[in-house]
Amino acid sequence: MKKNKIKCVNNSTEELLDEIARLKKELKKKNKYGLVWEEKKEDVVEMCKEKLPVLIEDKSKAINEGEDGDPVNILIEGDNYHALSALSYTHEGKIDVIYIDPPYNTGAKDWKYNNDYVDSEDAFKHSKWICMMEKRIKLSKKLLKKNGALCCTIDEYELFSLLGIFNELNSNILSIVSIVNKAEGRNQKKYFTGGIEYAVFVTWGSPEMRGLQVEEINFCDVCGKKISGKEQFKKDSKSKEFKWVGFHRRNPIQNPTSSNRWYPIYLNENGELSLDERENSIEIFPINKKGDKKIWGWKKDRLAKFLNKHKNDFKAEKYDLKDEVRYKILHKRYEVQRNKPKSYWIGSRYNAYSYGTKLIKEILETADTLFEFPKSVKAVEDCIDLFLPDDGIVLDFFAGSGTTGHASLELNKKDDGARRFILVTNNENNICQNVTYPRIKNVMEGGYKIKNEIIEALGGNLKFYKTDFVDAKQTDKNKKLLTEKATDMLCIKEDTYKEIKTKNKHFRIFASRNKYTAIIYDYMEIDAFKEFIKKIDGKFNVYIFSLGDDAFEEEFEDLGNKVKLTPIPESIMRVYRRVFSNK
Repeated sequence: MKKNKIKCVNNSTEELLDEIARLKKELKKKNKYGLVWEEKKEDVVEMCKEKLPVLIEDKSKAINEGEDGDPVNILIEGDNYHALSALSYTHEGKIDVIYIDPPYNTGAKDWKYNNDYVDSEDAFKHSKWICMMEKRIKLSKKLLKKNGALCCTIDEYELFSLLGIFNELNSNILSIVSIVNKAEGRNQKKYFTGGIEYAVFVTWGSPEMRGLQVEEINFCDVCGKKISGKEQFKKDSKSKEFKWVGFHRRNPIQNPTSSNRWYPIYLNENGELSLDERENSIEIFPINKKGDKKIWGWKKDRLAKFLNKHKNDFKAEKYDLKDEVRYKILHKRYEVQRNKPKSYWIGSRYNAYSYGTKLIKEILETADTLFEFPKSVKAVEDCIDLFLPDDGIVLDFFAGSGTTGHASLELNKKDDGARRFILVTNNENNICQNVTYPRIKNVMEGGYKIKNEIIEALGGNLKFYKTDFVDAKQTDKNKKLLTEKATDMLCIKEDTYKEIKTKNKHFRIFASRNKYTAIIYDYMEIDAFKEFIKKIDGKFNVYIFSLGDDAFEEEFEDLGNKVKLTPIPESIMRVYRRVFSNK
Protein backbone atom coordinates (compact mmCIF):
# COMPACT_ATOMS: atom_id res chain seq x y z
CA MET A 1 0.00 0.00 0.00
CA LYS A 2 1.69 3.20 -1.12
CA LYS A 3 0.69 6.81 -0.88
CA ASN A 4 1.44 8.24 -4.36
CA LYS A 5 2.30 11.92 -4.38
CA ILE A 6 1.09 13.81 -7.43
CA LYS A 7 2.86 17.06 -8.27
CA CYS A 8 0.83 20.20 -8.83
CA VAL A 9 1.24 21.17 -12.51
CA ASN A 10 0.02 23.96 -14.70
CA ASN A 11 -2.53 23.22 -17.38
CA SER A 12 -0.04 23.14 -20.26
CA THR A 13 -0.17 19.95 -22.31
CA GLU A 14 3.58 19.52 -22.09
CA GLU A 15 3.66 19.60 -18.29
CA LEU A 16 0.70 17.20 -18.02
CA LEU A 17 2.37 14.72 -20.36
CA ASP A 18 5.60 14.93 -18.35
CA GLU A 19 3.69 14.23 -15.12
CA ILE A 20 1.87 11.26 -16.69
CA ALA A 21 5.19 9.86 -17.89
CA ARG A 22 6.65 10.25 -14.39
CA LEU A 23 3.74 8.40 -12.80
CA LYS A 24 3.98 5.58 -15.36
CA LYS A 25 7.65 5.23 -14.49
CA GLU A 26 6.79 5.02 -10.78
CA LEU A 27 4.19 2.33 -11.41
CA LYS A 28 6.63 0.25 -13.47
CA LYS A 29 9.25 0.58 -10.76
CA LYS A 30 6.83 -0.74 -8.12
CA ASN A 31 5.65 -3.58 -10.38
CA LYS A 32 3.01 -4.75 -7.88
CA TYR A 33 -0.65 -4.60 -7.12
CA GLY A 34 -1.79 -2.75 -4.04
CA LEU A 35 -4.23 -0.41 -2.44
CA VAL A 36 -3.75 3.20 -3.51
CA TRP A 37 -5.56 6.00 -1.72
CA GLU A 38 -5.52 9.76 -1.39
CA GLU A 39 -3.66 10.72 1.77
CA LYS A 40 -5.77 12.96 4.00
CA LYS A 41 -4.04 14.59 6.94
CA GLU A 42 -5.63 13.78 10.28
CA ASP A 43 -5.69 16.44 12.98
CA VAL A 44 -5.05 14.05 15.90
CA VAL A 45 -1.95 12.74 14.13
CA GLU A 46 -0.66 16.18 13.18
CA MET A 47 -1.17 17.28 16.78
CA CYS A 48 1.61 14.90 17.86
CA LYS A 49 4.15 17.11 16.09
CA GLU A 50 3.52 19.69 18.81
CA LYS A 51 2.13 17.69 21.75
CA LEU A 52 3.22 14.39 23.32
CA PRO A 53 0.42 12.20 24.75
CA VAL A 54 0.50 10.83 28.29
CA LEU A 55 -1.97 8.86 30.43
CA ILE A 56 -3.28 10.35 33.66
CA GLU A 57 -5.27 8.25 36.14
CA ASP A 58 -8.66 9.39 37.39
CA LYS A 59 -8.55 7.72 40.81
CA SER A 60 -12.19 8.55 41.53
CA LYS A 61 -13.23 6.01 38.89
CA ALA A 62 -11.17 3.06 40.15
CA ILE A 63 -13.33 -0.06 40.59
CA ASN A 64 -12.55 -2.78 43.16
CA GLU A 65 -8.95 -2.04 44.14
CA GLY A 66 -8.38 -5.79 44.50
CA GLU A 67 -5.55 -7.65 46.19
CA ASP A 68 -1.87 -7.04 45.66
CA GLY A 69 -0.92 -8.99 42.55
CA ASP A 70 -4.44 -9.25 41.11
CA PRO A 71 -4.57 -8.62 37.35
CA VAL A 72 -5.41 -4.97 36.61
CA ASN A 73 -7.80 -3.94 33.83
CA ILE A 74 -7.51 -0.56 32.14
CA LEU A 75 -9.98 1.84 30.51
CA ILE A 76 -8.56 4.84 28.62
CA GLU A 77 -10.71 7.79 27.59
CA GLY A 78 -9.21 9.64 24.63
CA ASP A 79 -8.46 9.42 20.93
CA ASN A 80 -7.19 5.96 20.12
CA TYR A 81 -4.22 7.26 18.11
CA HIS A 82 -2.97 9.14 21.17
CA ALA A 83 -3.68 6.19 23.48
CA LEU A 84 -1.91 3.74 21.16
CA SER A 85 1.09 6.08 21.06
CA ALA A 86 1.29 6.01 24.86
CA LEU A 87 0.77 2.24 24.93
CA SER A 88 3.70 1.94 22.51
CA TYR A 89 5.83 2.86 25.52
CA THR A 90 4.01 0.83 28.18
CA HIS A 91 2.97 -2.30 26.27
CA GLU A 92 5.24 -2.97 23.31
CA GLY A 93 5.26 -6.73 22.70
CA LYS A 94 2.96 -7.47 25.68
CA ILE A 95 -0.51 -7.91 24.11
CA ASP A 96 -1.79 -11.42 23.32
CA VAL A 97 -4.91 -10.52 21.33
CA ILE A 98 -6.24 -7.34 19.75
CA TYR A 99 -9.98 -7.24 19.04
CA ILE A 100 -11.42 -4.20 17.28
CA ASP A 101 -14.81 -3.27 15.85
CA PRO A 102 -14.11 -0.04 13.92
CA PRO A 103 -16.71 2.19 12.20
CA TYR A 104 -18.11 0.33 9.19
CA ASN A 105 -18.16 3.52 7.08
CA THR A 106 -21.60 2.87 5.64
CA GLY A 107 -22.20 6.58 5.10
CA ALA A 108 -24.60 6.74 8.05
CA LYS A 109 -22.56 9.45 9.81
CA ASP A 110 -21.33 6.94 12.41
CA TRP A 111 -17.81 8.38 12.70
CA LYS A 112 -15.87 11.62 12.36
CA TYR A 113 -12.71 12.58 10.54
CA ASN A 114 -11.19 15.87 11.70
CA ASN A 115 -14.34 16.62 13.73
CA ASP A 116 -16.68 16.25 10.73
CA TYR A 117 -19.04 13.32 10.22
CA VAL A 118 -18.23 11.20 7.17
CA ASP A 119 -21.38 10.58 5.14
CA SER A 120 -22.27 8.79 1.90
CA GLU A 121 -21.75 11.96 -0.15
CA ASP A 122 -18.13 12.40 0.94
CA ALA A 123 -15.99 11.78 -2.16
CA PHE A 124 -13.03 10.81 0.04
CA LYS A 125 -14.87 8.60 2.54
CA HIS A 126 -12.88 5.47 1.65
CA SER A 127 -9.54 7.30 1.66
CA LYS A 128 -10.32 8.83 5.05
CA TRP A 129 -11.27 5.44 6.49
CA ILE A 130 -8.12 3.79 5.12
CA CYS A 131 -5.91 6.64 6.42
CA MET A 132 -7.47 6.33 9.86
CA MET A 133 -7.25 2.52 10.05
CA GLU A 134 -3.78 2.08 8.52
CA LYS A 135 -2.14 4.36 11.07
CA ARG A 136 -3.79 2.66 14.04
CA ILE A 137 -3.22 -0.92 12.92
CA LYS A 138 0.40 -0.07 12.16
CA LEU A 139 0.81 1.26 15.71
CA SER A 140 -1.07 -1.60 17.34
CA LYS A 141 0.85 -4.42 15.64
CA LYS A 142 3.95 -3.36 17.59
CA LEU A 143 2.03 -3.99 20.81
CA LEU A 144 1.32 -7.63 19.95
CA LYS A 145 3.48 -10.44 21.23
CA LYS A 146 5.50 -12.23 18.58
CA ASN A 147 2.77 -14.84 18.17
CA GLY A 148 -0.19 -12.64 19.01
CA ALA A 149 -3.35 -12.38 16.93
CA LEU A 150 -5.61 -9.53 15.81
CA CYS A 151 -9.32 -9.86 15.06
CA CYS A 152 -11.20 -7.07 13.28
CA THR A 153 -14.94 -7.24 12.63
CA ILE A 154 -16.23 -5.45 9.55
CA ASP A 155 -18.96 -5.65 6.92
CA GLU A 156 -18.84 -5.52 3.12
CA TYR A 157 -18.43 -1.73 2.85
CA GLU A 158 -14.76 -1.73 3.82
CA LEU A 159 -13.88 -5.44 3.88
CA PHE A 160 -11.61 -5.23 0.85
CA SER A 161 -9.99 -2.01 2.04
CA LEU A 162 -9.23 -3.73 5.35
CA LEU A 163 -7.73 -6.74 3.59
CA GLY A 164 -5.60 -4.37 1.52
CA ILE A 165 -4.27 -2.72 4.68
CA PHE A 166 -3.40 -6.09 6.19
CA ASN A 167 -1.71 -7.13 2.97
CA GLU A 168 0.45 -4.00 2.89
CA LEU A 169 1.42 -4.52 6.53
CA ASN A 170 2.61 -8.04 5.64
CA SER A 171 0.16 -9.86 7.89
CA ASN A 172 -0.83 -13.47 7.59
CA ILE A 173 -4.61 -13.80 7.27
CA LEU A 174 -5.69 -16.79 9.39
CA SER A 175 -9.36 -16.71 8.39
CA ILE A 176 -12.30 -14.55 7.40
CA VAL A 177 -15.20 -15.78 9.52
CA SER A 178 -18.79 -14.98 8.58
CA ILE A 179 -20.91 -14.33 11.70
CA VAL A 180 -24.68 -14.35 11.36
CA ASN A 181 -25.68 -11.60 13.78
CA LYS A 182 -29.26 -11.18 12.56
CA ALA A 183 -30.61 -14.43 11.15
CA GLU A 184 -33.89 -12.85 10.03
CA GLY A 185 -31.95 -10.33 7.94
CA ARG A 186 -32.03 -6.55 7.61
CA ASN A 187 -34.10 -4.77 4.99
CA GLN A 188 -31.83 -1.82 4.29
CA LYS A 189 -30.44 -3.43 1.13
CA LYS A 190 -32.10 -3.08 -2.25
CA TYR A 191 -31.82 -6.69 -3.40
CA PHE A 192 -30.75 -8.88 -0.45
CA THR A 193 -31.46 -8.73 3.27
CA GLY A 194 -28.13 -8.53 5.04
CA GLY A 195 -27.52 -10.27 8.34
CA ILE A 196 -23.82 -11.09 8.59
CA GLU A 197 -20.56 -9.44 9.46
CA TYR A 198 -17.01 -10.65 9.01
CA ALA A 199 -14.36 -11.34 11.64
CA VAL A 200 -10.94 -11.10 10.01
CA PHE A 201 -8.24 -12.92 12.00
CA VAL A 202 -4.61 -11.99 11.22
CA THR A 203 -1.19 -12.45 12.75
CA TRP A 204 2.44 -11.52 12.22
CA GLY A 205 3.62 -14.73 13.89
CA SER A 206 2.39 -18.27 14.57
CA PRO A 207 -0.26 -18.13 17.31
CA GLU A 208 -1.53 -21.23 19.09
CA MET A 209 -5.27 -21.75 19.19
CA ARG A 210 -6.35 -22.39 22.76
CA GLY A 211 -7.46 -25.97 23.42
CA LEU A 212 -7.31 -27.08 19.79
CA GLN A 213 -7.59 -30.86 19.62
CA VAL A 214 -4.25 -31.58 17.96
CA GLU A 215 -2.46 -34.38 19.81
CA GLU A 216 0.96 -33.41 21.10
CA ILE A 217 3.68 -36.06 20.96
CA ASN A 218 6.22 -36.08 23.77
CA PHE A 219 8.86 -38.58 24.82
CA CYS A 220 9.18 -40.20 28.23
CA ASP A 221 12.34 -39.13 30.05
CA VAL A 222 12.71 -42.64 31.46
CA CYS A 223 11.83 -45.10 28.68
CA GLY A 224 12.09 -42.83 25.65
CA LYS A 225 8.73 -44.05 24.33
CA LYS A 226 6.26 -41.70 22.68
CA ILE A 227 3.55 -40.50 25.04
CA SER A 228 0.48 -38.37 24.40
CA GLY A 229 0.53 -34.82 25.73
CA LYS A 230 -2.94 -35.49 27.14
CA GLU A 231 -1.89 -38.20 29.59
CA GLN A 232 -1.58 -35.61 32.35
CA PHE A 233 -5.36 -35.17 32.12
CA LYS A 234 -7.82 -37.59 33.71
CA LYS A 235 -11.55 -37.93 33.12
CA ASP A 236 -14.26 -37.29 35.68
CA SER A 237 -17.69 -38.92 35.92
CA LYS A 238 -18.97 -36.63 33.17
CA SER A 239 -16.07 -37.62 30.88
CA LYS A 240 -14.62 -34.12 31.10
CA GLU A 241 -10.82 -34.09 31.02
CA PHE A 242 -9.09 -32.37 33.93
CA LYS A 243 -5.92 -32.27 35.98
CA TRP A 244 -5.36 -31.53 39.68
CA VAL A 245 -3.59 -28.19 40.29
CA GLY A 246 -2.70 -26.27 43.43
CA PHE A 247 -5.38 -23.91 44.74
CA HIS A 248 -2.95 -21.34 46.17
CA ARG A 249 -1.66 -18.46 44.07
CA ARG A 250 1.93 -18.97 42.98
CA ASN A 251 2.96 -15.32 42.66
CA PRO A 252 4.46 -13.78 45.81
CA ILE A 253 2.56 -10.85 47.37
CA GLN A 254 3.23 -8.44 50.17
CA ASN A 255 1.59 -9.22 53.53
CA PRO A 256 -0.42 -12.28 52.44
CA THR A 257 -1.89 -12.73 55.94
CA SER A 258 -3.69 -9.38 55.62
CA SER A 259 -5.40 -10.47 52.40
CA ASN A 260 -9.04 -11.59 52.28
CA ARG A 261 -7.73 -14.68 50.49
CA TRP A 262 -5.79 -15.78 53.57
CA TYR A 263 -8.11 -18.02 55.56
CA PRO A 264 -8.16 -21.65 56.77
CA ILE A 265 -9.76 -24.52 54.87
CA TYR A 266 -10.64 -27.46 57.11
CA LEU A 267 -10.12 -31.14 56.29
CA ASN A 268 -12.75 -33.10 58.19
CA GLU A 269 -12.48 -36.68 59.45
CA ASN A 270 -14.60 -37.96 56.54
CA GLY A 271 -12.11 -36.50 54.05
CA GLU A 272 -14.35 -33.62 52.96
CA LEU A 273 -13.27 -30.01 52.86
CA SER A 274 -15.14 -27.27 54.68
CA LEU A 275 -14.81 -23.64 55.68
CA ASP A 276 -16.31 -24.40 59.08
CA GLU A 277 -14.14 -25.88 61.82
CA ARG A 278 -15.41 -29.19 63.19
CA GLU A 279 -14.19 -31.60 65.85
CA ASN A 280 -10.85 -33.18 64.92
CA SER A 281 -10.67 -31.24 61.64
CA ILE A 282 -7.27 -30.21 60.28
CA GLU A 283 -6.62 -26.55 59.55
CA ILE A 284 -4.94 -25.85 56.17
CA PHE A 285 -3.53 -22.46 55.13
CA PRO A 286 -2.07 -21.49 51.72
CA ILE A 287 1.57 -22.28 52.46
CA ASN A 288 3.80 -23.86 49.79
CA LYS A 289 6.37 -26.60 50.20
CA LYS A 290 9.10 -24.05 50.90
CA GLY A 291 7.11 -22.70 53.80
CA ASP A 292 6.25 -19.44 51.98
CA LYS A 293 2.90 -17.91 52.85
CA LYS A 294 0.62 -17.45 49.83
CA ILE A 295 -3.07 -16.71 49.29
CA TRP A 296 -5.89 -18.90 48.00
CA GLY A 297 -7.08 -18.52 44.42
CA TRP A 298 -10.56 -17.36 45.46
CA LYS A 299 -12.15 -15.28 48.16
CA LYS A 300 -13.88 -17.16 50.96
CA ASP A 301 -17.50 -16.47 49.92
CA ARG A 302 -16.90 -17.71 46.39
CA LEU A 303 -15.27 -20.93 47.58
CA ALA A 304 -18.15 -21.52 50.02
CA LYS A 305 -20.71 -21.38 47.19
CA PHE A 306 -18.61 -23.63 44.99
CA LEU A 307 -17.97 -26.29 47.66
CA ASN A 308 -21.69 -26.44 48.27
CA LYS A 309 -22.32 -27.55 44.68
CA HIS A 310 -19.04 -29.10 43.51
CA LYS A 311 -17.28 -30.51 46.57
CA ASN A 312 -15.62 -33.27 44.49
CA ASP A 313 -13.71 -30.66 42.50
CA PHE A 314 -11.47 -29.98 45.53
CA LYS A 315 -9.34 -32.29 47.64
CA ALA A 316 -6.55 -32.21 50.22
CA GLU A 317 -3.29 -34.00 49.54
CA LYS A 318 -0.80 -34.99 52.24
CA TYR A 319 2.95 -34.49 51.91
CA ASP A 320 5.98 -34.55 54.21
CA LEU A 321 8.14 -31.50 54.84
CA LYS A 322 11.19 -31.99 57.08
CA ASP A 323 9.54 -34.89 58.93
CA GLU A 324 6.38 -32.82 59.38
CA VAL A 325 3.08 -33.92 57.83
CA ARG A 326 1.42 -31.14 55.87
CA TYR A 327 -1.52 -30.78 53.49
CA LYS A 328 -2.09 -28.81 50.32
CA ILE A 329 -5.39 -28.05 48.59
CA LEU A 330 -5.87 -29.10 44.97
CA HIS A 331 -8.72 -28.38 42.58
CA LYS A 332 -9.71 -29.68 39.19
CA ARG A 333 -8.70 -27.61 36.19
CA TYR A 334 -10.69 -28.73 33.19
CA GLU A 335 -9.03 -28.83 29.82
CA VAL A 336 -10.38 -26.53 27.14
CA GLN A 337 -11.42 -28.80 24.29
CA ARG A 338 -11.97 -27.29 20.89
CA ASN A 339 -12.31 -28.73 17.44
CA LYS A 340 -10.98 -26.63 14.59
CA PRO A 341 -13.55 -23.82 14.29
CA LYS A 342 -15.54 -23.31 11.12
CA SER A 343 -15.43 -20.07 9.15
CA TYR A 344 -19.22 -19.68 9.37
CA TRP A 345 -20.77 -19.00 12.79
CA ILE A 346 -24.52 -19.14 13.25
CA GLY A 347 -26.64 -19.41 16.40
CA SER A 348 -28.79 -17.37 18.74
CA ARG A 349 -25.73 -16.44 20.85
CA TYR A 350 -24.52 -14.19 18.04
CA ASN A 351 -27.74 -12.17 17.84
CA ALA A 352 -26.70 -8.52 18.12
CA TYR A 353 -30.01 -7.43 19.63
CA SER A 354 -30.47 -10.09 22.33
CA TYR A 355 -26.83 -10.14 23.48
CA GLY A 356 -26.01 -6.56 22.49
CA THR A 357 -28.62 -3.79 22.42
CA LYS A 358 -31.08 -5.42 24.82
CA LEU A 359 -28.34 -6.61 27.18
CA ILE A 360 -26.83 -3.12 27.51
CA LYS A 361 -30.25 -1.67 28.36
CA GLU A 362 -30.61 -4.27 31.11
CA ILE A 363 -27.11 -3.72 32.47
CA LEU A 364 -27.51 0.06 32.51
CA GLU A 365 -31.12 -0.23 33.67
CA THR A 366 -32.48 2.09 31.00
CA ALA A 367 -35.03 1.91 28.19
CA ASP A 368 -32.98 4.29 26.05
CA THR A 369 -30.69 3.12 23.29
CA LEU A 370 -27.46 4.74 24.47
CA PHE A 371 -25.23 3.05 21.89
CA GLU A 372 -26.10 2.03 18.34
CA PHE A 373 -25.24 -1.47 17.13
CA PRO A 374 -23.32 -2.98 20.06
CA LYS A 375 -21.76 -6.37 19.49
CA SER A 376 -23.13 -9.59 20.95
CA VAL A 377 -21.01 -10.29 24.03
CA LYS A 378 -21.11 -13.98 23.08
CA ALA A 379 -19.69 -13.25 19.63
CA VAL A 380 -16.81 -11.27 21.15
CA GLU A 381 -16.21 -14.04 23.72
CA ASP A 382 -15.83 -16.57 20.93
CA CYS A 383 -13.55 -14.29 18.90
CA ILE A 384 -11.09 -13.47 21.69
CA ASP A 385 -11.18 -16.92 23.31
CA LEU A 386 -9.55 -18.59 20.29
CA PHE A 387 -6.09 -17.11 20.88
CA LEU A 388 -6.25 -15.46 24.32
CA PRO A 389 -4.50 -17.43 27.12
CA ASP A 390 -6.36 -17.61 30.43
CA ASP A 391 -3.82 -15.14 31.86
CA GLY A 392 -3.39 -13.06 28.69
CA ILE A 393 -4.08 -9.43 27.79
CA VAL A 394 -6.67 -8.35 25.20
CA LEU A 395 -6.66 -4.82 23.75
CA ASP A 396 -9.64 -3.10 22.11
CA PHE A 397 -8.94 0.43 20.85
CA PHE A 398 -12.43 0.89 19.37
CA ALA A 399 -14.03 -0.11 22.67
CA GLY A 400 -17.42 1.55 22.13
CA SER A 401 -19.85 0.09 24.66
CA GLY A 402 -17.16 -2.01 26.38
CA THR A 403 -18.24 -5.42 25.07
CA THR A 404 -14.65 -6.72 24.92
CA GLY A 405 -14.09 -5.98 28.61
CA HIS A 406 -17.39 -7.66 29.50
CA ALA A 407 -16.51 -10.70 27.37
CA SER A 408 -13.10 -11.02 29.05
CA LEU A 409 -14.73 -11.00 32.51
CA GLU A 410 -17.24 -13.64 31.42
CA LEU A 411 -14.42 -15.91 30.25
CA ASN A 412 -12.62 -15.47 33.58
CA LYS A 413 -15.76 -16.48 35.42
CA LYS A 414 -16.06 -19.68 33.39
CA ASP A 415 -12.56 -21.02 33.99
CA ASP A 416 -11.26 -18.95 36.93
CA GLY A 417 -8.88 -17.24 34.52
CA ALA A 418 -6.80 -14.12 35.06
CA ARG A 419 -7.31 -12.40 31.71
CA ARG A 420 -6.85 -8.64 31.57
CA PHE A 421 -8.30 -6.10 29.17
CA ILE A 422 -7.28 -2.66 27.94
CA LEU A 423 -10.15 -0.64 26.48
CA VAL A 424 -9.72 2.63 24.59
CA THR A 425 -12.60 4.88 23.54
CA ASN A 426 -13.22 8.56 23.01
CA ASN A 427 -16.08 10.29 24.79
CA GLU A 428 -18.05 11.25 21.67
CA ASN A 429 -21.68 11.73 22.74
CA ASN A 430 -20.54 10.84 26.29
CA ILE A 431 -20.07 7.20 25.25
CA CYS A 432 -17.23 6.55 27.72
CA GLN A 433 -18.83 8.27 30.71
CA ASN A 434 -22.42 7.10 30.11
CA VAL A 435 -21.98 3.63 28.61
CA THR A 436 -18.48 2.09 28.61
CA TYR A 437 -17.50 2.87 32.18
CA PRO A 438 -20.89 2.22 33.86
CA ARG A 439 -21.30 -1.03 31.94
CA ILE A 440 -17.93 -2.35 33.15
CA LYS A 441 -18.66 -1.13 36.68
CA ASN A 442 -22.08 -2.82 36.77
CA VAL A 443 -20.91 -6.20 35.45
CA MET A 444 -17.95 -6.19 37.85
CA GLU A 445 -20.13 -5.33 40.85
CA GLY A 446 -23.37 -7.09 39.80
CA GLY A 447 -26.80 -6.35 41.24
CA TYR A 448 -28.67 -5.44 38.07
CA LYS A 449 -31.58 -7.58 36.91
CA ILE A 450 -32.25 -9.65 33.81
CA LYS A 451 -35.74 -11.18 33.64
CA ASN A 452 -36.21 -10.31 37.33
CA GLU A 453 -33.11 -12.30 38.28
CA ILE A 454 -30.37 -10.43 40.13
CA ILE A 455 -27.09 -10.95 38.28
CA GLU A 456 -24.02 -11.85 40.33
CA ALA A 457 -20.85 -9.79 40.14
CA LEU A 458 -18.23 -10.96 37.68
CA GLY A 459 -15.52 -9.43 39.86
CA GLY A 460 -12.29 -7.95 38.61
CA ASN A 461 -10.94 -4.43 38.99
CA LEU A 462 -10.40 -1.39 36.81
CA LYS A 463 -8.15 1.65 36.60
CA PHE A 464 -9.43 4.61 34.57
CA TYR A 465 -7.14 6.92 32.60
CA LYS A 466 -7.50 9.94 30.34
CA THR A 467 -5.11 11.11 27.66
CA ASP A 468 -3.30 14.37 28.38
CA PHE A 469 -0.47 16.23 26.64
CA VAL A 470 2.89 17.84 27.17
CA ASP A 471 4.45 20.35 24.79
CA ALA A 472 6.80 18.46 22.44
CA LYS A 473 9.37 21.24 22.25
CA GLN A 474 12.45 19.89 24.02
CA THR A 475 13.05 22.51 26.69
CA ASP A 476 14.23 21.73 30.22
CA LYS A 477 10.84 22.83 31.54
CA ASN A 478 8.95 20.47 29.21
CA LYS A 479 11.26 17.55 30.00
CA LYS A 480 10.58 18.00 33.70
CA LEU A 481 6.83 18.28 33.08
CA LEU A 482 6.84 15.12 30.92
CA THR A 483 8.63 13.24 33.70
CA GLU A 484 6.05 14.35 36.27
CA LYS A 485 3.09 13.55 34.02
CA ALA A 486 4.52 10.17 32.98
CA THR A 487 4.31 8.69 36.49
CA ASP A 488 1.05 6.82 35.79
CA MET A 489 2.46 5.49 32.51
CA LEU A 490 5.49 4.10 34.34
CA CYS A 491 3.20 2.33 36.82
CA ILE A 492 1.29 0.82 33.88
CA LYS A 493 4.50 -0.22 32.15
CA GLU A 494 5.87 -1.93 35.26
CA ASP A 495 2.47 -3.25 36.47
CA THR A 496 3.05 -1.70 39.91
CA TYR A 497 0.20 0.37 41.32
CA LYS A 498 0.33 0.31 45.13
CA GLU A 499 2.18 3.41 46.35
CA ILE A 500 4.52 3.17 49.33
CA LYS A 501 4.53 6.32 51.46
CA THR A 502 7.94 7.98 51.57
CA LYS A 503 7.34 11.48 53.07
CA ASN A 504 9.64 12.77 50.34
CA LYS A 505 8.04 14.56 47.40
CA HIS A 506 11.16 14.18 45.25
CA PHE A 507 10.76 10.43 44.73
CA ARG A 508 7.87 7.99 44.68
CA ILE A 509 7.79 4.19 45.02
CA PHE A 510 5.15 1.77 43.75
CA ALA A 511 4.90 -1.97 44.42
CA SER A 512 3.19 -5.13 43.29
CA ARG A 513 4.01 -8.46 44.90
CA ASN A 514 7.80 -8.27 45.51
CA LYS A 515 8.36 -5.96 42.55
CA TYR A 516 9.12 -2.24 42.96
CA THR A 517 9.13 0.78 40.68
CA ALA A 518 10.73 4.05 41.77
CA ILE A 519 10.66 7.47 40.11
CA ILE A 520 13.27 9.99 41.24
CA TYR A 521 12.31 13.50 40.15
CA ASP A 522 15.41 15.23 41.53
CA TYR A 523 18.84 13.60 41.32
CA MET A 524 19.88 15.55 44.43
CA GLU A 525 17.65 13.16 46.39
CA ILE A 526 19.47 9.99 45.29
CA ASP A 527 21.10 9.51 48.70
CA ALA A 528 17.76 9.94 50.51
CA PHE A 529 16.21 7.40 48.16
CA LYS A 530 19.01 4.87 48.73
CA GLU A 531 18.68 5.25 52.47
CA PHE A 532 14.92 4.67 52.27
CA ILE A 533 15.10 1.44 50.23
CA LYS A 534 17.74 -0.16 52.46
CA LYS A 535 14.97 -1.62 54.62
CA ILE A 536 13.02 -3.00 51.65
CA ASP A 537 13.82 -6.49 50.46
CA GLY A 538 13.38 -6.66 46.71
CA LYS A 539 14.59 -5.34 43.37
CA PHE A 540 13.79 -1.90 41.98
CA ASN A 541 13.28 -0.56 38.49
CA VAL A 542 14.40 3.02 39.03
CA TYR A 543 13.44 5.81 36.62
CA ILE A 544 15.51 8.91 37.27
CA PHE A 545 14.99 12.37 35.84
CA SER A 546 17.80 13.56 33.62
CA LEU A 547 17.97 16.43 31.15
CA GLY A 548 20.13 14.21 28.98
CA ASP A 549 20.56 10.46 28.91
CA ASP A 550 22.39 10.05 32.22
CA ALA A 551 21.12 7.31 34.55
CA PHE A 552 23.66 8.20 37.29
CA GLU A 553 25.01 4.64 37.43
CA GLU A 554 28.02 5.63 39.55
CA GLU A 555 25.73 6.83 42.32
CA PHE A 556 24.17 3.36 42.60
CA GLU A 557 27.25 1.12 42.28
CA ASP A 558 27.07 0.12 45.93
CA LEU A 559 23.58 -1.35 45.43
CA GLY A 560 24.69 -3.86 42.79
CA ASN A 561 21.82 -5.61 41.01
CA LYS A 562 19.22 -4.35 43.50
CA VAL A 563 18.40 -1.53 41.07
CA LYS A 564 17.93 -1.27 37.31
CA LEU A 565 18.33 2.34 36.15
CA THR A 566 16.54 4.15 33.30
CA PRO A 567 16.82 7.87 32.52
CA ILE A 568 13.59 9.74 31.89
CA PRO A 569 12.09 11.37 29.95
CA GLU A 570 14.65 10.33 27.29
CA SER A 571 13.47 6.68 27.30
CA ILE A 572 9.90 7.88 26.62
CA MET A 573 10.91 10.43 23.99
CA ARG A 574 12.98 7.80 22.20
CA VAL A 575 9.84 5.68 21.70
CA TYR A 576 7.80 8.70 20.60
CA ARG A 577 10.44 9.73 18.05
CA ARG A 578 10.20 6.26 16.50
CA VAL A 579 6.40 6.22 16.59
CA PHE A 580 5.82 9.65 15.12
CA SER A 581 8.57 9.42 12.51
CA ASN A 582 6.81 6.34 11.05
CA LYS A 583 3.33 7.77 10.95
